[in-house]
Amino acid sequence: MNTNSSHSRGPRLLLGVTGGVAAFKAVLLLRALQEEGVEVRVAMTDSATKFVGEATFQALTGQPVYRDIWDLDRSEGGELHVDLSAWADAIVVYPATLDFLVRASSGRANDLLALSVSCFDGPVLLCPAMHHRMAAQAAYEDALRRLRESGVSVLPPVSGRLASGEIGEGRLPEPADALLAIKDLLRPPDLVGRTVLVTAGPTREHLDPVRFLSNPSTGKMGYAVARAAARRGARVLVVSGPTALSPPAGVECCAVTTAAEMHTEVEARFDQADVVVMAAAVADFRPVATADHKLKKGSGNELSSVRMEPTTDILASLGQRKGHRVLVGFAMETEKLLDGAQSKLERKNLDLIVANNLTTEGAGFGVNTNVVTLLARHGEPVELPRLSKDRVAHEIIDRIVPLLAERD
Repeated sequence: MNTNSSHSRGPRLLLGVTGGVAAFKAVLLLRALQEEGVEVRVAMTDSATKFVGEATFQALTGQPVYRDIWDLDRSEGGELHVDLSAWADAIVVYPATLDFLVRASSGRANDLLALSVSCFDGPVLLCPAMHHRMAAQAAYEDALRRLRESGVSVLPPVSGRLASGEIGEGRLPEPADALLAIKDLLRPPDLVGRTVLVTAGPTREHLDPVRFLSNPSTGKMGYAVARAAARRGARVLVVSGPTALSPPAGVECCAVTTAAEMHTEVEARFDQADVVVMAAAVADFRPVATADHKLKKGSGNELSSVRMEPTTDILASLGQRKGHRVLVGFAMETEKLLDGAQSKLERKNLDLIVANNLTTEGAGFGVNTNVVTLLARHGEPVELPRLSKDRVAHEIIDRIVPLLAERD
């Protein structure tokens, strides 16, 4: 958030609208933002005006809609996009079409909205919406990857009925969901001066050069926590197992493969941390020895005689010497969720544990959402509805901040 956002006024947001059928929802989002005390100005692409008239946004904001790069009469310094980016505390594009995403990710700033985004140094949230076959294209995934690497936040589209009448993933998130994401975007930098250590992703324990033991973790939850902590001002250290994700912008990331490597790298960073969030899905067992050749399953069946041993319980070892630090763990269960999580909280000397049931729809590995219950050492469990993992990450940090204050 720009430093000109102060207690003397409400936050300022530039709402970008691009040309899709869902553009009408931007009117509802604008109203919701105004009810929250956010001052909003609107920038539209030319194609957006084919779906929603400028007059609607002008009437609601009391400001002319920004659209033309060459509207120099409205610019204080002759560069309207610079003026807008200096005015705003955040930029939200709702909806963001595939065309806009590809242009923004490749630096093609050939309209006022894209120019404003390109020269803005504050938080940006893009909300894609498109037909599900467009969302399946490599160009879409490549654009999202580049945007996220540059520090842009993305509220992924959801599955539902599309303009074509088909059911698929590509539907614009509802205004209420976008509003929650924007609130996260505008949160105060309440972790400035803190160091947060996050683990993410799976580990791999090799049986031989070909096979390994692992789990389906993608690292999405851990990376979301890292991204949220960085957004709120923390120095963020990430120790990540193998994942296809790019590290969040502004974090220091160390890649590891095995549980032993993760243990070593976490220990090396532990003394620097004020907060440790162990979101990685670390293997509980590993082979006693890794074969130097591919194990055979024919006669002799070498695979059936592989001996296993437990890995070091990283979280428990940290709990024994956490000192002033806030220590957060995760518990994924398939039954007796709260009993298992409460036991882990106490046994491992945690301050907070994030519990989720793998069998719950919208929770667990690989998906962009999660359904969790937060348990602290004191107080009642807090059950959260299905939320994006980015949103869950901010909910976790909301519980961490007061725990840090208690230790000051």
